[in-house]
Amino acid sequence: MSPTNAATGRAELRDGKPHLVLERTFSAPIEQVWDALANSVRLEQWIGRYTGDPASGEIDFYMTAEAVDAPAERCQIHECQPWRRAVLEIPGAGEGVRWLLTLDYAQEGEGTRLVFAHELDDAEMAASVGPGWEYYLDRYVAAVEGRDVASAVWDEYYPAQADHYRDALAAIV
Repeated sequence: MSPTNAATGRAELRDGKPHLVLERTFSAPIEQVWDALANSVRLEQWIGRYTGDPASGEIDFYMTAEAVDAPAERCQIHECQPWRRAVLEIPGAGEGVRWLLTLDYAQEGEGTRLVFAHELDDAEMAASVGPGWEYYLDRYVAAVEGRDVASAVWDEYYPAQADHYRDALAAIV
């Protein structure tokens, strides 16, 4: 993977609330793409792992891509439609901050399209969160397609994409 340092995401209002929206296309069937989100072992290949039973509506998520000994973060599963949609809520940076994430999947020919949306109303936070999601979603694609996730290098995303996300979100909040 060789990011061009050009941000691919946008800011848009959804139900009157500001969101960062990013899209990715996978050269893999939707079942494989979903499995890399829903299966803790596969999830850890690109972002982190979880413990607990997703059917309960809550799991403990460990963002091990950032630190092997990452602390658990309680993740609420608001909606789960296998191979179609997941709506998750995780703790964000800062006291009382929660992140609402929506992942919509669609089969497109032999591949899969993901539309990822993060409800966010803080333009300064978007300056780092937007590049962060670009980075992790590129790792997601690499993991599913059997490529080296380490080829996504954080310094190629941030700060290069910071202004794009800050300005995009500031324009709608």
